[in-house]
Amino acid sequence: MAPVSSQTALVTGATGGIGYELAKLFARDGINLVLVARRQAQLDEIKADFERQYGIRVTCLAADLGEAGQAAAVYQQCQAQGIALDYLVNNAGFGSYKDVVQEDLAAYESMLTLNVLAVTLLSALAAQDMVRRRAGRILNVGSTSAFQPVPHMAVYGASKSYVMHFTEALHAELQGTGVTATVLSPGVTATGFVARAGMGQWSQAQGKLLSAATVAKLGYQAMQQGKLNVVTGWKNKLLALGISLVPFRGLKLAMSSRFMQESH
Repeated sequence: MAPVSSQTALVTGATGGIGYELAKLFARDGINLVLVARRQAQLDEIKADFERQYGIRVTCLAADLGEAGQAAAVYQQCQAQGIALDYLVNNAGFGSYKDVVQEDLAAYESMLTLNVLAVTLLSALAAQDMVRRRAGRILNVGSTSAFQPVPHMAVYGASKSYVMHFTEALHAELQGTGVTATVLSPGVTATGFVARAGMGQWSQAQGKLLSAATVAKLGYQAMQQGKLNVVTGWKNKLLALGISLVPFRGLKLAMSSRFMQESH
């Protein structure tokens, strides 16, 4: 058990997958936590477990960040409780493996509110406070889908492209302030995301996937080092590099369309 520090990290989507593993890494380092997710019961279980194992203080905020106004409300609750954030992890997000004409528009509204608006607002609010204190780390969880258009996941891919470009620009703006912003860009990972997105038949979701723990560790290390962008897994790094070197937008789209095909 690491000595408990006076620092605090806020992690969204903290009850499973990459978010849970990131929260555990903070806990192991003795950093207090604010955990945000939709399900209070799961949050309470993690709180009891982490406080018992690591001796840290865990604050649970049950909120659906896919609803308008919830991101700002979460930050206001932290301020009301006198919690200053040293770390912010925007991990919560979801996708859908459907054509645009097949998807329920309410799902897109929720997806964009969560994947884009909540990330933006929490990052902006945290960055303002961190800059005043001249210290802080922000980690936004993106995706390798950010590097090209993504047929059958058009809105999700576009939202993660936003996360990548927003975070990289924020990183540049924060130079010299003592605050950094890092974007973690994993490929398909062994989490509940694949099932929720309905991606079970996608060819790239087959076979051995990187674990959430592995992805979280790489993102955590990059954030602590103040790095700009980390892509997890050598195949994903090659894919991201390769697609970035393709000079023509039409060719990028053709390659992505083939990559996103279902397995038969």
